[in-house]
Amino acid sequence: MASVGLPSMLRGLAGGVSHVEVAAGTLGAALDALGERYPALERRLRDERGALRRYVNFYVDGEECRRLAGPATPLQPHTEVVIIPSVAGG
Repeated sequence: MASVGLPSMLRGLAGGVSHVEVAAGTLGAALDALGERYPALERRLRDERGALRRYVNFYVDGEECRRLAGPATPLQPHTEVVIIPSVAGG
């Protein structure tokens, strides 16, 4: 099982939880599992084509997934995924 950490700004879309355990072999499969459980969260993470949103960073064991294999990044048991949306403002 991989652990997906959600920042406070996304927790309201996931029933208030800070971590979700998912059984998935890739980051994309983990996001599929999250989307099934929390459809509102899915819309914040991926676009209508299923691509990762540009302004959301996905870290797999501390490495940004776009530097790895993107959604195809493999997940091992006990992998930690952290989702961090970009924050704009001035």
